[in-house]
Amino acid sequence: MKALVALALICGTAVLHAQSIDPEKLKTAVEALERLKGTDLDSNPKLKSSVGRILQATKGTPQYVQIVKDFNLKDQTHGLIEFAQLQPSSSQGVEAMRMVLEADAKDAITAALKSSKGAATAEALGNTGSRKMLPLLQPLLADTGLEKETKAAAIKALTRNEEGAKWLLDQVPAKGIPEDLLPVAKTELTAASWSEVKDRAAKLFQTQTEERKFPPVAELMAMKGDPKRGAEIFKKQEVGCANCHQVNSVGVDFGPKLSEIGTKLGKDALYQSIIDPNNGIAFGYEAWELETKDGDEAFGLIVSETADEVTLKIQSGITTNYRKADLKKREKKEQSIMPAGLEQTMSVQELADLVEYLSTLKKAT
Repeated sequence: MKALVALALICGTAVLHAQSIDPEKLKTAVEALERLKGTDLDSNPKLKSSVGRILQATKGTPQYVQIVKDFNLKDQTHGLIEFAQLQPSSSQGVEAMRMVLEADAKDAITAALKSSKGAATAEALGNTGSRKMLPLLQPLLADTGLEKETKAAAIKALTRNEEGAKWLLDQVPAKGIPEDLLPVAKTELTAASWSEVKDRAAKLFQTQTEERKFPPVAELMAMKGDPKRGAEIFKKQEVGCANCHQVNSVGVDFGPKLSEIGTKLGKDALYQSIIDPNNGIAFGYEAWELETKDGDEAFGLIVSETADEVTLKIQSGITTNYRKADLKKREKKEQSIMPAGLEQTMSVQELADLVEYLSTLKKAT
């Protein structure tokens, strides 16, 4: 059967090669390739040539990444990096960068980090969570010729790995982080997934920002909030609500969707969930930490599982499949995926505005 599929593929792509690409023929060829996954292309020169033509036709698309993965192609580093730069926060873009890291293409990644798309490259690296990114990103902070945007992206990327986050913490007292990027480091480290990192970050930065004291929930309930201002606070990067939640399909699909949260929770519960997120964790949103035998780690939600694989969704909404045989550790965490201390990013009035806005998000009647 595979031989027949291969023959049809070869004949079909000959037309693609000779004429302008017909979308339907390309779609058929890509579907045929899916059934040939794992075939040794070196043993079939005609098929290898056909795959090469389809790669050129699909370059810059998720199909391109899948074909490279399915046939374990080692000569597509630059195409994979280009795709990762285009889609650094998509599951396919992260998979592309993960394959580049596995290929140990250090020179190509370093060149990409120092290019005009350095920030996107760093973002894609960070989203892999791989410890292999650390020696590639760490030197960037001392590179005086690098754009600030790329260094900021490198800091964010380093905090996606526990070892990288701890290295950044060490750089704060050693003055290894440029002063103008300390606010970025503070924001990322104080919201890290690991309690040890967050605790150290709070101590390191406590002299710069005094912790705000918030009144009891009963007093907050008596305050009048402005829902319009609350909607803007919800979108603010430093508050981060839209980085994890969706309202009417806008935002990142990670935490619970909030389009009808005002119907489900009263204001008192909304205040409590923001001030003390670990007090009540919604079913299905328990945090998990995975560590592979290669030392890579990830923190997020398990969204599906089979006998052989587990699928984890990280904070950016990206999902990754992990083979259970490749896992060294799988640990359910007691903490909420929602970081503690979010109220410290707001004034008391801003918190009241945010809760007022959330309370207006109700099921249509």
